Amino acid sequence: MKQVVLRFMACSDLHYSDDPGCRERKRFEEGIRQLYAYADTQPYKAVDAVYIVGDFATSGTLAQMKMVKDSLDRGLRPETLVNLSLASHEYHGPEGEEGARQRFDEVFGQPADTHRVIRGFHFISVTTTEGCRFRKPQQDFAARELAIAHADTPKRPIFFFQHPHLSDTVYGSIGWGDGALVPILTNYPQVIDFSGHSHAPINDPRSIHQDHFTSVGTGTFSYFELDEFDKIYATFPPESEIAAQMQIVEAFDDGSVLIKPYDVITGQFFHDGWLVERPWDPDSFVYTRAKRIHEAGTPHFPPDASLSAEQTAEGLRVVFDHADGGGEDVNDYVIIVRDADGIVARRFALWSPYYLMNRPDKMVYTVPPLEPGDYTVTVRARGFWYNESDNTLVEKIRV
Repeated sequence: MKQVVLRFMACSDLHYSDDPGCRERKRFEEGIRQLYAYADTQPYKAVDAVYIVGDFATSGTLAQMKMVKDSLDRGLRPETLVNLSLASHEYHGPEGEEGARQRFDEVFGQPADTHRVIRGFHFISVTTTEGCRFRKPQQDFAARELAIAHADTPKRPIFFFQHPHLSDTVYGSIGWGDGALVPILTNYPQVIDFSGHSHAPINDPRSIHQDHFTSVGTGTFSYFELDEFDKIYATFPPESEIAAQMQIVEAFDDGSVLIKPYDVITGQFFHDGWLVERPWDPDSFVYTRAKRIHEAGTPHFPPDASLSAEQTAEGLRVVFDHADGGGEDVNDYVIIVRDADGIVARRFALWSPYYLMNRPDKMVYTVPPLEPGDYTVTVRARGFWYNESDNTLVEKIRV
């Protein structure tokens, strides 16, 4: 039976402010406590490393960096190695990127770009420049160190870290990605890449992606932002500030890797995790878009699901029950209001609160009021892979 031989935490976007009591600091320190509490219950009890993938400070001031260092010094056990990379928010402080790198060296005493071997596994971390860009020095570092890691362990995962997502990989990577490293990493299918920047929730099933290699989002300890633009909320969903997520990653003696998205707010895993059986073999990849679109279940409203709509002083108030996602969560709901002639009077999309572990029992939203008349309100659920519900909630109303 295979055994865990390595455990680490990957996270990003802590966004410490100058306030010593900021919520992000409290959340991160609680996350570290919960990380060790989980590890202590396992046969393999160590936490070998904590990797923080950029934007650990809101503006990269000396005070913010020192607070992050204090949280790490007080929270981490001696056997846990810590690695941080810088990114755009660290560069917002005095003297820009140059000043941030000087403060980083003073406070943390580690290089901005690192290649470490931890319990026989290679870890490579690259810091951006000019905000969230990778220029030739970073590309050369990545290419050189990946070649070294591959030559040493061709049938073991290589863990790779940078702040922005790699373009067109995980959810959030279209608006918050950089593609400069992609041609380099495609040579190494055993790469498991961790990135942040977007604040996209890690319990979104699109937060793992496989094509040429494996990509994983690291979430946020500050606030959520979602990467779709058709929703009535713009990109910030309701209760976006209830965010504290991290990845707990375990590698096994056969080279397989289990990536377990964890919610610090409620102190529990979102699910059993994403298992990468043979990271070095792209033919074994199961988290590809094509496979997931093909295998996606069908969302469905249960028989007792209800929908109500009524005109109030504020507008048309729509209330309805959640759909079952058909094996995954529901991504969003599309609500259409048609008049007696079938003409669309209102059409809008709402995110399902899938990004929260504690979710409201019903969906509620109010839109601008309707003119007097007869209307039909319909609600359809949508998944993450272009899969729509096979049934629709319908309510007829008179205004």
